[in-house]
Amino acid sequence: MVKEIRNNNMDDVKKAHIAVVDFNATWCGPCRMLAPIIEELSNEMNDCEFFACDVDDNGTLAQAFGIQSIPAVGVFKDGIFIDMAVGFRPKAQMKQFIEAAK
Repeated sequence: MVKEIRNNNMDDVKKAHIAVVDFNATWCGPCRMLAPIIEELSNEMNDCEFFACDVDDNGTLAQAFGIQSIPAVGVFKDGIFIDMAVGFRPKAQMKQFIEAAK
């Protein structure tokens, strides 16, 4: 299950051992293509927590992480930013990116 980040609140991300954050926007075509992949991975990768962050609704977070292109998927470990993947990636590549960042 992918949890939605609201009001620029990253508390749940910081509490998770491994958190995957999908920075996206509703108007972004590649973001809409990536969303079902992130949902599938959230159901398969039980050792990670998955979050979606709409950059239009959470501009402070987007700015804090230097998001200039979306989709952008960030991996956090114990609340610390580890790595970011920018742009659409097929499921196998996205899973490999997340595994490598853990």
